Amino acid sequence: MSGKKQLHFCAFMRPVTIHTGAWRYPGAFPDANFNFAHIKRFAQTLERAKFDAFFMADHLAVLNMPLDALKHSHTVTSFEPLTLLSALAVVTERLGLIATGSTTFDAPYHVARRFASLDHLSNGRAGWNIVTTSNPDAALNFGMSDHMEHGERYRRAREFYDVVTGLWDSWADDAFVRDVERGLFFEPDKLHVLDHKGKYLSVRGPLNIARPVQGWPVVVQAGASDSGRQLAAETAEAVFTPPPNIAAGREFYADVKGRMAKAGRDRDHMKIMPACFVVVGETVAEARAKRAKLDSLVYYDSAIASLSIALGHDASRFDPDRPLPELPESNASKSAQERVVKMAARENLTVRQLAQRLGGYSGLAMVGTPKTIADEMEEWLASEASDGFTIMFPYLPGGLGDFVDKVVPELQRRGLFRREYEGTTLREHFGLPRPGNRFFETRKAAE
Repeated sequence: MSGKKQLHFCAFMRPVTIHTGAWRYPGAFPDANFNFAHIKRFAQTLERAKFDAFFMADHLAVLNMPLDALKHSHTVTSFEPLTLLSALAVVTERLGLIATGSTTFDAPYHVARRFASLDHLSNGRAGWNIVTTSNPDAALNFGMSDHMEHGERYRRAREFYDVVTGLWDSWADDAFVRDVERGLFFEPDKLHVLDHKGKYLSVRGPLNIARPVQGWPVVVQAGASDSGRQLAAETAEAVFTPPPNIAAGREFYADVKGRMAKAGRDRDHMKIMPACFVVVGETVAEARAKRAKLDSLVYYDSAIASLSIALGHDASRFDPDRPLPELPESNASKSAQERVVKMAARENLTVRQLAQRLGGYSGLAMVGTPKTIADEMEEWLASEASDGFTIMFPYLPGGLGDFVDKVVPELQRRGLFRREYEGTTLREHFGLPRPGNRFFETRKAAE
């Protein structure tokens, strides 16, 4: 490998595509989100392309929306993340496997044990995406009538992280001697009982599984708020928060990496990989036509609700086939409204097209040819707006094939993406150090 800085790629695969019209796209697999045979092939394709990781988000409730809107969504069912990734660990060899684990509605012992197990099953390819669940319907599924306040969720998450990583350090790396002659399975002085008693959590430990292959599975985070950025700076090793544009990406990158330094962490020990929706065409016009087709498959009755919320006005009263009218003042978020109004003007969208854009996917997107997309990605990398991207495919399998077979070779030709894996673990893919054991390395130093 040359000394040139290279991109890192994760694939956002739950849902297998974020766009709500994707399951209806010509040639797409309508059941791709809940068909293991399909998902296995997707994962093997990603590994062939040398992606860093397969990333699986999670929801702990069916989406909170009217049934007339929900009935059009392909995201209502999905596999439980750790179960699916454990199955994928058997049919892949190098691809990283990242899953969400909630700090709000799960216990740290469960999270520590599951991710340690996945790390062993995959020979060191696991990653834990820390989330603080805010969905009120999820709260109802866990016997709670309300969810925790935003700042409180993040304070609990910080303690949760300390407990989980402490449990991963329950055993020294060489604790299990399995000496048949002496009848000694493990060295007792290489076991640490955590005995954590904090503001939010009380966990005795130790964990009943050996220390993970990577020391700790890679820690991933996506908070965009001030609390989320601070949690990322203190704990995360990969971040996939999606800024709306490259200027916002540079600001986020500088802010979070700056907070890392203040927290005493090395800036290089985190990869910032914003989620990015990528549509590939032979020409820019073809790529835009694909995006327009995708957006047209979003049901208008469902999409108009998203537009109404963004604008702070009942958009169902507007003529759907005319441009967005002048808007009076409202109590809606000024920044959200301004972003939508500018999008409509910039792309000359009708009310219907604008609603379908918001109802499909309206975040960071790159729509163009392999060359123009590679140009954009190279600019993000060179200007410290990102270290790579968490790729969202527009539909499956075609959108995945377009990226793997057309964009990846263009990036490899430029020396911006690997041609082969250089390691076997997710930490090695990301160039991250293996963390030492806080309990036994301290003891060794003292001795």
